[in-house]
Amino acid sequence: MKEPRLKSKKWDPGMESEIWDAWQKEEVYRFNKDSDKPFFIVDNPPPYVSGRWHVGGAVHYAAIDYIARFMRMKGYEVHYKFGLDRNGLPVEVSVEKEFGIKMRETPREEFIAKCKQYLDTVGDTILNICKGLGFSNNSWKWEEIYKTDHETYRALTQATFIQLWNEKLIYEDERPNSWCTDCQTVIADAEVERREQVTTLSTVKFRVRETGEDLPIATTRPELICACAAVIVNPNDERYKHLHGKTAVTPIYNKEVHIIPHPSAKPEFGTGAVMVCSYGDITDLRLFRELNLEPVFSIDKDGYMTEAAGKYAGMKVEQAKKAIIKDLEKQELLIKKEQIEQSQPICWRSKTPIEFVGMREYYLKQVDFVKPLNQITDDIIWHPPSAKNLWLDWLNSITMDWPISRRRYYGTELPIWYCKSCGEPHLPEPGKYYQPWREKAPFNKCKKCGSAEGFVGDERTLDTWMDSSISPLYIIKYPYKEEEEEFFQEQIKKKYISDLRPQGRDIIGTWLSYTLLRIYQLYQKPAFKHVWISGHVVDAEGRKLSKSLGNVIYPEPLIKEYGADAVRLYGAMASTLGSDIRFDEKRLGGISRFINKLYNVARFISTFTEPPEKEVKLTTTDKWILSELNKLIEKVNESYETFDFHIGAESIYNFVWNLFASHIIEMIKTRVYTRNQDFTETEQKSAKWTLHQCLKTILKLLAPITPFITEHIWRNMYSQESVHLQEFPKPNPKLIEPEDKTPLITKTNSTIWKAKKEAKISLRQPIQYANLPKELQPYASDLKPMHNIQQITFTDHPTQKNTQTYQIDGKEIHLKIT
Repeated sequence: MKEPRLKSKKWDPGMESEIWDAWQKEEVYRFNKDSDKPFFIVDNPPPYVSGRWHVGGAVHYAAIDYIARFMRMKGYEVHYKFGLDRNGLPVEVSVEKEFGIKMRETPREEFIAKCKQYLDTVGDTILNICKGLGFSNNSWKWEEIYKTDHETYRALTQATFIQLWNEKLIYEDERPNSWCTDCQTVIADAEVERREQVTTLSTVKFRVRETGEDLPIATTRPELICACAAVIVNPNDERYKHLHGKTAVTPIYNKEVHIIPHPSAKPEFGTGAVMVCSYGDITDLRLFRELNLEPVFSIDKDGYMTEAAGKYAGMKVEQAKKAIIKDLEKQELLIKKEQIEQSQPICWRSKTPIEFVGMREYYLKQVDFVKPLNQITDDIIWHPPSAKNLWLDWLNSITMDWPISRRRYYGTELPIWYCKSCGEPHLPEPGKYYQPWREKAPFNKCKKCGSAEGFVGDERTLDTWMDSSISPLYIIKYPYKEEEEEFFQEQIKKKYISDLRPQGRDIIGTWLSYTLLRIYQLYQKPAFKHVWISGHVVDAEGRKLSKSLGNVIYPEPLIKEYGADAVRLYGAMASTLGSDIRFDEKRLGGISRFINKLYNVARFISTFTEPPEKEVKLTTTDKWILSELNKLIEKVNESYETFDFHIGAESIYNFVWNLFASHIIEMIKTRVYTRNQDFTETEQKSAKWTLHQCLKTILKLLAPITPFITEHIWRNMYSQESVHLQEFPKPNPKLIEPEDKTPLITKTNSTIWKAKKEAKISLRQPIQYANLPKELQPYASDLKPMHNIQQITFTDHPTQKNTQTYQIDGKEIHLKIT
């Protein structure tokens, strides 16, 4: 035995930073657009930089990196840009907290400068985690990391806006929108969350004008009685058939409204009679359009009641609700109050209850595209396949166009100027970044009225998803250079703009939906060939990671203690793709022990040289080992090719820990070091060669998931060219044996070890006699020294007396232990 080529006695995660530096120096992962290899373009999600990553973000992005590394080893030129999402509301909210300012009370230019200052600080934290986890993006140079607030990105967003405007897919309309009174902005349907809460259901007396009878109506929004435009009852509800077409008089306001039979009224809810007001919920919105009702806006954009509320004007919504209930009680118009559970729409960011406020905003058509998007769904490969249904469920729930204008500061501006004389909107030529709120219009006179009095710029920004949804276009256009134009044009001619969209299931209704919509509108094709949807990372009890629950786990301490490879491997082994990952640090410790096990195995193999293949003549044992190795290769390929690395990772783990280290090495290590009358030089070389083949294959199979340790072992034992540039192993069916001897071999070994333990002797102590199943006779030359068996036979009955008998799957083992 010579000195091991792996000098350290155990794996040191501290070496990961040195390996990272080597990758950057050698530019191992740089994309070559002139390569002859087929391209694989990953539309990698740019992480939002307004907050700190918890372990969920780290594990999610690590899983995307598995795919990029795997496809690189499969022979693809992988385009894998890293970006930072630096637009929108969360940035503004964070800046307000960080500097103790309010956006509306701060000059716009000053506020924008504060946003940039803040973003440059927090972005470094995420980048450090990404580097620490070994992500193989094409470049980590700051100038080559794309930012969604860069002028070139915003110019591209505006260019697509202008194109869709010219194709009449964008229009302006005044209609009720979901509005967050805290964030002071319109909220798209996809950004509305639901919160279960206990609320008061008040049953109040309306009056029927024609009959004078009371009409009890149950409502959770009595403050909206002032905005009631109709009362509906179910057409089949016998209680109210005599009231169809009659008139209801509202309490407090004495406003007369029609009683209309409509199936939206549920007889089993409340009293069965429902007031339709502007606007209590999404049903009200639909009914106002359907019944052509005139809305009354009783809540303003700051969350205060308007003049329409009468004496309650100027009150906050909750304040007005309490006041009107009190007045209803005084006037004996309140029949009862009861507590019920209700699903309340809230803002995804501030968790403030949503109100429906009438606003004039710009909309991008999406309802018209539900059918064509359904049609291209089958052209996409979904990972896991069930993700397709999640997407279709969302797509087919779309009933409203997308409100895309926002009344915020830090975002891509609407590239629109309006004629001062007639108000006609004017859009510039695409290609540069425009800021109409601060720039002079690039036109001299109005195209409609001919006025030369000038223009006023729109002050609004676009919904941040308008930026995010063009990411597949930007990544093939960036860096924004003339020489990249040819590459861009070649890519958009293909069937798909990108090969892979990896993302979480929580943004199917936003990032995925809007990207598929926008790319289809622009190019009439699917944006991606593959869509990969991950689940969430939750705590060990299955709860969402949340500061309020006190269960947030940050990745930096875990990387420092256990190493990046352990964190990455944990993510692969914890669950199948699409399922939630329960994070348990105790289990991470077990994964860390596996990493050390792999290192110890490699260190042992590094003590002897790999002989040339031409000098090798495989024994029966070696053929069995290579058969098991090729079964592993087959299983791992099947797993990795679905982009679900769970089964592949578990298979490698079990092979290394439960077969390779425990049985294979133990079975042939005597042959590796012994050359005498029992083993020839050729048999010894065969053992060494087989072990090296196994190790090299394991390193390649694990490389996409655990890039650091595999790189360290590979470079120290086999080649200075990165393991990540090697060809991914392919199974050789000719080496897979038809009969599976592995269970018999491993159970025999375990039985002998157990017998020695029961006899209270060392595993190295000799066994006087062993009679083993006939099927194991071809492996006798390795089994005998493995267990230090003095005499071994393979007969139906033992040839010696006083043996102990052990059963293995219907077969008998007979041992005589001194």
